[in-house]
Amino acid sequence: MTIFATHEKMSEADFQAAVIAYAESLGWLCYHTHDSRRSQAGFPDLVMVKGKYIIFAELKSEKGKESEAQIEWLDALEQVKVKSVELWRPVASDGEIKRLLERR
Repeated sequence: MTIFATHEKMSEADFQAAVIAYAESLGWLCYHTHDSRRSQAGFPDLVMVKGKYIIFAELKSEKGKESEAQIEWLDALEQVKVKSVELWRPVASDGEIKRLLERR
């Protein structure tokens, strides 16, 4: 038995729902922007986190084609070697935020 249907007619939405359901059943925390019209173009469909792992995944139907913006995001994310997890507040904008962004 396969977890995901492999036929050409599976929509991206159905594929995404299957991936999320499976990941969540295994304990992954999943994020998907439901309305990306006002978001940066090309950001991957899913961000999934479990333990020390993070996955950025772009999902396509069998015949779906990735955009240049999607390729750019995936290429950039693939290069990441260091992570930084931050909680920022406006009071920090002249201090830690500037220092962190300017040293990269």
